Amino acid sequence: MNASAPALLFKWEAPRRRSLALIGFLGTSFVAHVFGFYFFQVVYPTTVSLIPAPQRVNFISAKSEEGAALLRWIEAEDPALASTTRRPAEAKRYLLGKIEHVPSYSESEPMLKEAPPLTVDLRVPSARPPGPVPLRRPAKPAAIGPVPTRVAFSVEVQSLGQATFAPSNFKASTKELPQNARFRIAVDPRGAIVYCFPLDSSGDTALDEQARQHLVLCRFPARAIPSGVEGPYRSTSNAENLVWGIATIEWGNDVATASNVKPSPSAP
Repeated sequence: MNASAPALLFKWEAPRRRSLALIGFLGTSFVAHVFGFYFFQVVYPTTVSLIPAPQRVNFISAKSEEGAALLRWIEAEDPALASTTRRPAEAKRYLLGKIEHVPSYSESEPMLKEAPPLTVDLRVPSARPPGPVPLRRPAKPAAIGPVPTRVAFSVEVQSLGQATFAPSNFKASTKELPQNARFRIAVDPRGAIVYCFPLDSSGDTALDEQARQHLVLCRFPARAIPSGVEGPYRSTSNAENLVWGIATIEWGNDVATASNVKPSPSAP
């Protein structure tokens, strides 16, 4: 029957004896505290703290000989007293000098105004008094001087230098105001324009042809050809030696109009 009995939930064994380790630690701690108190309170002397001296204020009094001498020296060396004006000891009040009043009208006679008339006109003044009407003439516009026709080149062509143009005499075949004409040009190393293609027309075919001839006749400063190029490739018309750019003809008022041109009929 005992072998088949189930195990108990709690162990009902006898309690163990208390260990003396806790009591030993407490005793050791007490002995260490007593030793530390004795070592730091008895062996080492107590720290003495010095209290700062109280502040003192000294008054200079004329009762002592040293104070009186110091006050006399300060009064003698005071720059404010040396620069002030003191009255004499016998003067008891401020005395003003005798000044005679001179009126201003005794020296210069004032300008008197005219008295108003005895009879006053009480009528209301007219808003439009009779008188000449001012005439304002318009200013004459400034005369426009001659504006010559100029040629503007692109940056690629401007780097070649200043161009030299032949005398020009442009004649338009119509009375319409021409627009700016643009050409695609190519400049060879000798400074001559070898290719000139129209891009934008001025509206007048004859004027476009004159502009093209004007560009072809202009010359730029000659430039050197690379020394490494020889033979047929040294030709100035080689594509590698050409500088391409844009030339714009900006027309001025120096463009003459043909005499046999009939004015275009006005729109109804």
